[in-house]
Amino acid sequence: MAMKALFFLRHYNDIDHVTPVIYKWIGSGHQCDVVLIGSTQFRRDFRIKYLSQLEGVRVAHMKELFPLAEYLKWRLQMLMLTRNVRRIKILGRLAEKLADRFDEKQREPLWRYTAEFLLNRCFGEAGKGVVAFDWIERNSVICVEWVEVVVAMAKERGLGTVSLPHGDSPHASQLIRRGERHLKPDITFSAAKIFDRVVVPNELCSVRFRPFLEGNQLAVLGSPRYCEEWLKILAGLMPPSPLVRSDSRLKIVMFLRKSNFTTFWEEVGEVVHMIAEFPGVELIIKPHTRSGWKQSLTKDSSIKQLPNVRVASDDAHSVHLMNWSDVIIDLATSVVFEAVRAKKPVLAADYLIAARSAVAYYMPETEMKCRDDVYEKINYFLTNGCDSFYIEEHRQRFLKEMLDFPDADVLPRYVTLLEQSAS
Repeated sequence: MAMKALFFLRHYNDIDHVTPVIYKWIGSGHQCDVVLIGSTQFRRDFRIKYLSQLEGVRVAHMKELFPLAEYLKWRLQMLMLTRNVRRIKILGRLAEKLADRFDEKQREPLWRYTAEFLLNRCFGEAGKGVVAFDWIERNSVICVEWVEVVVAMAKERGLGTVSLPHGDSPHASQLIRRGERHLKPDITFSAAKIFDRVVVPNELCSVRFRPFLEGNQLAVLGSPRYCEEWLKILAGLMPPSPLVRSDSRLKIVMFLRKSNFTTFWEEVGEVVHMIAEFPGVELIIKPHTRSGWKQSLTKDSSIKQLPNVRVASDDAHSVHLMNWSDVIIDLATSVVFEAVRAKKPVLAADYLIAARSAVAYYMPETEMKCRDDVYEKINYFLTNGCDSFYIEEHRQRFLKEMLDFPDADVLPRYVTLLEQSAS
């Protein structure tokens, strides 16, 4: 019997990781609404366009569903409570004052009105179905208060509520951000307890959520984004690459982390300059999707002057960069998991960050412990090529435990969990 789901999508990462789940949900004979609650620019995202074309999917942005005045009120209430705004000095003080004057009790009617409209639009009077968000965290750009109202009202109607992955755990250590100095459960992830079920791709991710969840609330189902079934489909959906292959001997991409993770920028700059001095090498630096503009490396004038180094343009997706490259230097990002699956060398530059990466943890042969290691590996690739980089036993363990857990049949498991939650 066909079931109904309501998926909320916020930004690049959850669109990337939840789209394969929606694809499989529809392929299993079900229907859904997809509501975009972040920037309107994602209306143009190639994955959103793909979902819009699927029979049984309705895609809409919040701005399209409500009169402009009501949408703006909703957006203003949202901004008033999000930490991103609170971090900006003048705006932050203004947001705090507004939130104090316009308290939770006064905010609730608008939260309830928007939630009721969305639930009615998707489910009507039906008492069965499932509402899915991505991982909602305490410092989310969508305020938790509104999500709590949506989830509570969904539960009142007898609907299931699920939190789906918007990424993976590229770290095998915990104290990774500026200001983190105590090994204890991170309350950032405590918001997850409002859902009936929270899904993670692997055990490494589960550590974040377990302290806040009970019994079978947590499900470990493998990675929808990096499973083989989705990668084959994604290859046919990607827009044309803006990158042109030149005749350089070695093409390298460096993926940077979000700005709130501790990164040793002076040494990152040294590595970039060192790589640039190798003849026949080309390097593209990929800043983080959402906070690259905050990273000092992208503003470094000495790097901008290097003829064989450039910063990736916004229209170059991570997959484009990986396809273009021969080798990837990684500062602990989950995007390189796809390269590991494709047997493309990933140099885990753990000495550049205050963290142990999952890639280095599972495959010690990938770890760079000092500048010499980076130099020797680049020199080796130029001399011997890029084959036979991984110890295959290590790579297979990484694939099994991180991406294909407990086996490679990943997407059907997600559909089964949503079906169980909907019934």
